[in-house]
Amino acid sequence: MSTENLPQSPEQPPRKPRVAVVFGGRSSEHGISVVTAGAVLKAIDRTKYEVLPIGITQDGRWALTADEPDRMAIVDRRQPSVDQLTDSAEGAVVLPLDPGNREVVYSEPGSVPKALGEVDVVFPMLHGPYGEDGTLQGLLELSGVPYVGSGVLASAVGQDKEYMKRVFTSFGLKVGPYVVIRPREWERDESAARKKIIGFAGEHGWPLFVKPARAGSSIGITKVDDLSGLDEAIAVARRHDPKILVEAALRGREIECGVLEFEEGPRASVPAEIPPPDAHAYYDFEAKYIDSTPGLVPAPLTDEETAEVRRLAVEAFEAVGCEGLVRADFFLTEDGEFVINEINTMPGFTPISMYPKMWQATGVEYPELVDRLVQAALRRPTGLR
Repeated sequence: MSTENLPQSPEQPPRKPRVAVVFGGRSSEHGISVVTAGAVLKAIDRTKYEVLPIGITQDGRWALTADEPDRMAIVDRRQPSVDQLTDSAEGAVVLPLDPGNREVVYSEPGSVPKALGEVDVVFPMLHGPYGEDGTLQGLLELSGVPYVGSGVLASAVGQDKEYMKRVFTSFGLKVGPYVVIRPREWERDESAARKKIIGFAGEHGWPLFVKPARAGSSIGITKVDDLSGLDEAIAVARRHDPKILVEAALRGREIECGVLEFEEGPRASVPAEIPPPDAHAYYDFEAKYIDSTPGLVPAPLTDEETAEVRRLAVEAFEAVGCEGLVRADFFLTEDGEFVINEINTMPGFTPISMYPKMWQATGVEYPELVDRLVQAALRRPTGLR
């Protein structure tokens, strides 16, 4: 029987990829994550993508939030939270754990679960533990959902400053002097752990920087000028992480460089310089996010120095096995050598953050930056790669 004269059903237009922007989280960087997600929600191309905002509260509940980026900003020096953006204190968003099913479900006690549709890619705007450190990436791998940024191992290494430095060293990248105090060392013998730090200070001199080993945004860091401030600095760092890192001060200029994954591989942005902030002892959380201390973009470097730091940034990206994006932070020492301090696999991403500003100076505007990251994630499969 011929079907030529039968009515043809109209073709359905292709569905736009649905991007779940996940933000908030259980770490001390919860508020900055909300601010970052607000910037992405403003910039993402709604003619190209459907967007589903999902906030993670500080107690770990996945919440369906309002798509209102103007409410996701620092106001009067106060950071926003996911709880301010959700109408329900009990409703929860659930990702499927079946790789063949990407449909997200929302449920509230006493109500029939509501399907929110399939998610094609997750943009995890999470900073710090329980999000940037490989934990969320592992969940998304189990779910078979592509995501922006580095995979499980690179995310974990990029969060743990000790193992990050060990990887850098193994690939021939120069790092500054440091010592680590692990939780068992401190619990077993506080006095011996403290002596270990004092011995490190005797070898490398004061000041020292005492840090949580697995935190970001300069939270929990103390610059210690002498022995009298050491105990308080250790206590501050341990409030954020039972494992602490102590670094010797390096005299030099702070230089940052962004790395972005293009179709043919990673490229580095023009670098930026972070000048010493006038009102702060160093480039701490307040200087970064509250007072918005401006950086110099591009950094006033020679052509040779610029080429070298861009090369090293890509080398660090490849050494850790990163994907998507990285901000690499260096010191340019007084003898003209670049020493890598750390990488950040999900750097601050507001329009005033250094990573987007470096790419803007390189010719990639903020909306294009967001789009390139989503497209890179859609090109990449989950699983071993």
